[in-house]
Amino acid sequence: MIDILTAAPSRVTQLNPVAKLLAIVVLTVPLVLTLDAVSAGVALAIELALFPFAGLGWRQFWRRTWIVWLLAPLTGVTIALYGQASGLIYAEWFVVRISEGSLTLALATMLRVLAIALPSVVLFAAVDPTDLADGLAQVLRLPARFVLGGLAGLRMVGLFVDDWRALELARRSRGVADRGRIRRFVGMAFALLVLSIRRGTKLAVAMEARGFGAPGPRTWARESRVGPAEWLLVLLGAVIAAVAVGAAVATGSWNFILGPS
Repeated sequence: MIDILTAAPSRVTQLNPVAKLLAIVVLTVPLVLTLDAVSAGVALAIELALFPFAGLGWRQFWRRTWIVWLLAPLTGVTIALYGQASGLIYAEWFVVRISEGSLTLALATMLRVLAIALPSVVLFAAVDPTDLADGLAQVLRLPARFVLGGLAGLRMVGLFVDDWRALELARRSRGVADRGRIRRFVGMAFALLVLSIRRGTKLAVAMEARGFGAPGPRTWARESRVGPAEWLLVLLGAVIAAVAVGAAVATGSWNFILGPS
């Protein structure tokens, strides 16, 4: 654990993506099973203290996570206005009812969203899809056909933006993109769908011709390894989850959402 906290920022970004995935799982599953402000708040506080060691600069950190900071309070506001009312009622109008219970639930929900989403975004900000596919196939032993198909599809996502711009420029050059934004959007979306299907078909044929769907064990160009640093990252996620759950149980705020109501 000390090795991870004192390592250079680039060291964390170079860890095996499978270890990052496992760390997020062991960290977030306990937070998903409860809805209380203590466990989520404790986990979020520890995560914020560790984010500077994750290998992201502050500018990149805010650029990657601003949507999470924006949506989490909006989620809390929605729960505060329309959540289950209990305790003292502070305000009531039509379907809006702000109560002591709804405010508590809103705070817990907002903190839980931040505690779950932020580490996921930070740890996977610099993950290469090919490294992730290598880890899924070699470390987790997922079917190679499934992993390579997913990797190929993920690589094609980046072409959607270029295709959309090319379609927009082509329609404008023909003078059919000046009016009717909704109609233009629907037409371009359909054209992009057709183009994606054609490209996907060609890609599938090309991969089949190169033996990607052949039976038997595969060989891999790059070996995916899980070493002590990766296991320390998983252990760190488990420690954060254990501390958060322990704090919630000790304060009596643990609220197991799958338990009897």
